[in-house]
Amino acid sequence: MSKHIWVGFDLGGTKMLAVAFNQQMEAAGRKRRKTKAYEGAEAGLDRIVRTISDALDDAGAGTDALAGIGIGTPGPLDLKKGLVLDAPNLGWKNVHLKKHLAGAFGCPVVVANDVDAGLYAEYRFGAARNAHCALGVFPGTGIGAGCVYEGMLIQGTRHSCMEIGHIPLAPGGQLCGCGGRGCLETVASRLVISAQAAAAASRGQAPHLLERAGTDMANMRSRALAAAIEQGDTAVENIVRDAARWLGRGLAVAVNLMAPDTVVLGGGLVEAMPTLYLTEVEHAARALSLPSLRDTFALRAAEMGDDATATGAAAWARYMLDADRRPEA
Repeated sequence: MSKHIWVGFDLGGTKMLAVAFNQQMEAAGRKRRKTKAYEGAEAGLDRIVRTISDALDDAGAGTDALAGIGIGTPGPLDLKKGLVLDAPNLGWKNVHLKKHLAGAFGCPVVVANDVDAGLYAEYRFGAARNAHCALGVFPGTGIGAGCVYEGMLIQGTRHSCMEIGHIPLAPGGQLCGCGGRGCLETVASRLVISAQAAAAASRGQAPHLLERAGTDMANMRSRALAAAIEQGDTAVENIVRDAARWLGRGLAVAVNLMAPDTVVLGGGLVEAMPTLYLTEVEHAARALSLPSLRDTFALRAAEMGDDATATGAAAWARYMLDADRRPEA
């Protein structure tokens, strides 16, 4: 049987997703399974293998049809070795992901950063399709970013790059998770927005948010924030607008460095309030970019949704393996 199935795997968040694609890169089978925090590497790897196997079963294909596996995962990686150096959501350190999956399925495996994989999906099939230089920024708990230049993901020799969330925009500012102060993440991430919104609700400045979500940060989801703004909570609106302007400032730095023709913004904030959020980001980004670059990029909302990382991981693996560009072990 010809090897005609490519599997993309998304290891990010609270759930893992495996999607089996045919030669036309159409989804032929899928399986989603909960991610268990701190379950240990052995159990986690077993869960990944079972999820991929279930996606193959759903596609009516066996392992003998597998051409390759692409996997997108958060955290610091050694791209050459396919090694997960640290995955806090799983409690992993120095886990040989590529080696394990290659042994389990007898096919080549390409490991990528999950944000890079998501942007590659947008470049191949979505909002940044066929861009010369596509920059993707995805604000969430942190702020992830990636760049595709002339069809290739920009990566370090061993590690992913484009750490826009750690541009020090507010020197002497709040402590960041990376150990620095004043990083973009400390003023523009969804985590910061949630904390400020919860504080506003507790002070009585956001009555609609208080009624909908209480004062627990865990309930300050993007859609709850958007609903509160629609109902008239101006304090919440000001918090979101301010964070979006900060993100625009960080984006201006990246525009001046990379001169992208397409900038893709994704994540829950963009999905929940695209007009408000994108307008503020774009205004700040264009105002602070070099005059010669100010009108050279299109700012677009991501289109690929929940399947972005799995789709991009499979497409990137296929590109790397078909062109024999896979990183050396």
